[in-house]
Amino acid sequence: MPKTEIKPAEGKLGILIPGLGAVSTTFMAGVMRIRKGLSKPFGSVSQMQTIRLGRRDEHRTPMVRDFVPLADLLDIEFAAWDIFGDNAYEAARKAGVLDVRDLDDVREDLEKIKPMPAVFDQNFVKNIEGTNIKQGATKWDLAEQVREDIRRFRREHNLARMVTVWCASTEVYIVHKPVHESIESFERGLQENSEWISPSMIYAYASIMEGVPYANGAPHLTTDIPALDALAREKVVAISGKDFKTGQTLMKTMVAPGIKSRMLGVKGWFSTNILGNRDGLVLDDPGSFKSKEISKKSALEYIFQPEMYPDLYKDAYHKVRINYYPPKGDDKEGWDNIDIFGWLGYPMQIKINFLCKDSILAAPVVLDLALFMDLAQRAGMKGVQEWLSFYFKAPMHAPEVYPEHDLFIQHTKLKNTLRHMMGEEPITHLGLEYYKL
Repeated sequence: MPKTEIKPAEGKLGILIPGLGAVSTTFMAGVMRIRKGLSKPFGSVSQMQTIRLGRRDEHRTPMVRDFVPLADLLDIEFAAWDIFGDNAYEAARKAGVLDVRDLDDVREDLEKIKPMPAVFDQNFVKNIEGTNIKQGATKWDLAEQVREDIRRFRREHNLARMVTVWCASTEVYIVHKPVHESIESFERGLQENSEWISPSMIYAYASIMEGVPYANGAPHLTTDIPALDALAREKVVAISGKDFKTGQTLMKTMVAPGIKSRMLGVKGWFSTNILGNRDGLVLDDPGSFKSKEISKKSALEYIFQPEMYPDLYKDAYHKVRINYYPPKGDDKEGWDNIDIFGWLGYPMQIKINFLCKDSILAAPVVLDLALFMDLAQRAGMKGVQEWLSFYFKAPMHAPEVYPEHDLFIQHTKLKNTLRHMMGEEPITHLGLEYYKL
């Protein structure tokens, strides 16, 4: 197979993050500790996983980081926007995810990261207020300010490339409006202060206009509108999303494919969560919760395909609940009750109690997305990067196909894309070549 032409990962990579909260500070502190040799990048596919090449009996299994030309962790620079003025060390202390001793090892580096004033609109995030906020007569003015932030970050750190990864709060649920349909209508909406253009859309627009790939780590509407999708393709910029796959949905996309593969039926799947970080506070608002609910509920429908297997899944009842419980902090707890049935319709149950640390699961996802999005950009892969669905609860996809939610299919898609880029044959796992008659 021909190898994709990929520009080398030379120079420094800037990672821009809207939202200097629990996820982003855990990510930054983790990368800093890894660079100092104080920790290992557990949870990161790009850093810890191997990739099989060719036949099993060839025994070719390089590390992913050695197989594809990824940016070196030593070459990463960080910048962030946030509605609060705390530097990354102060924000990490308040988030309470990492032990103070782990933070103090990289305190000096974290304190250098001071958030730029953020684009914020109370209509899109109801339950928090901030003081470090951009001011502008129009949303066009705000977009221009973000673009200047990006350009200044590039100049001050002499960056070769940049990536933006949204790690801020979930915005309220909205649907496509006429302002989202074309680049022209969107830019007119920026100038006219359209109520249907969110802060996340402003960050995405500014990033794409500056040639910076954009990954959406939250479930709200952003780059999955025609205007920004078209803009990304026109500017030859990679985009991906949406909603980091951590916690309960990660478990669902592991367990549901197994149930389906054995043709076991499902009568109901009840999911509830308790969490107490800023994300929990934001999701206590019904508008923001609806964005998350739709993202979390969509996985099972696409995995089970009830229209193809009506006897097994057509009447399955699925309920999702998220409850704000401050004492939990970042330690999210998810409960799943799954009522299944098997041979002759006899009932059984599965119970899952996942006590996880949301930001610990999300931090390596941010790292992988930043590195793989930079790789895609250097390979000229414009527009939606569906091969990165592995990392998202509600993966973006071409309009004529359904999204793939099965974690194991997503993982195969990711690795086969890397093989394709490097001129290696995809792995089908057929295996007949080992058993010739």
